[in-house]
Formats: sequence, C-alpha cells, structure tokens
Amino acid sequence: MVFPRSLCLALLLAASFSARAADCVPVVESAWIRQPPMPMPMMAGFAEIRNPCVDAASIVSARSPAFGSVELHETRKVDGVSRMRHVASLPLPAKGTATLAPGGLHLMLMQPVAPVEVGQRIAIEFELADGRWLRADFDVRPPAAL
Repeated sequence: MVFPRSLCLALLLAASFSARAADCVPVVESAWIRQPPMPMPMMAGFAEIRNPCVDAASIVSARSPAFGSVELHETRKVDGVSRMRHVASLPLPAKGTATLAPGGLHLMLMQPVAPVEVGQRIAIEFELADGRWLRADFDVRPPAAL
C-alpha cells in the first residue's frame, strides 16, 4: 500500500510533536523550606512551579528522603480564621505557573528524619499525574524568611 506524501508528512509531524510534548516537564524554581523557630515535627516548603509545556499537568503527590511524609496543603480564611487543609492535586496550567507560598498553597513536610539546618539543601520529588517524577532541591532558610 502506498500512502500519499502529505499523509506521511502529517503522521511524522504528529509523532514528532507527541514525543516533544511527552519530553516536556515542569520546572521547580525558587524552592525553599522555612526552618521553624524551635524544633517541630513539621515544616513548610515553598516554590514556583513553572509548566513551559503545551499541555497542562498536575502534581498528585510528593516525597523526600528527609521527611516521613510530604503533603500538599492550602491555608484559607474561613469565617475569619485561617484553616489548613490537604490538597489532593496541584494543577499546572499549560504555559503557566503554580505558586507554593506562605499563607496559601504549600508543602507540609512532616516527621523530619534528622535535624534540618539553615543552609542545607533538601531533595523533594513531585509525582505528576502521568506517572513521571520531578526532582527539586529546596534551600533551608531561617524562620524569619518570607
């Protein structure tokens, strides 16, 4: 069977585009962890997660060898009171950015396996909804850092 040249070219371009889209991964920038003012069993992590890809993505979980548990959380004011809740996933819009910041979406880093010191870099991995993993190093900053 002979295929028209235009069909072959279209299939080749589609395959090339699909491969490039699958290779595109979000990028974690300005990642940091706030050291608590006194030893505590939890800390908060913050970052900008930029998705340069043409397709939207979603973070569905996170982990770190430095913590027993890592979760996505959100702080919201409800009836004038700040409340924190677990977030099942973090959408990353196509060509967009998601912000993890104090007072909003953030990482809850629980049960540190060793003392966490200012200046230390801690690896955190994010699982994307498609099964890929994204790794980032988070700088530990002093408690007053905002």
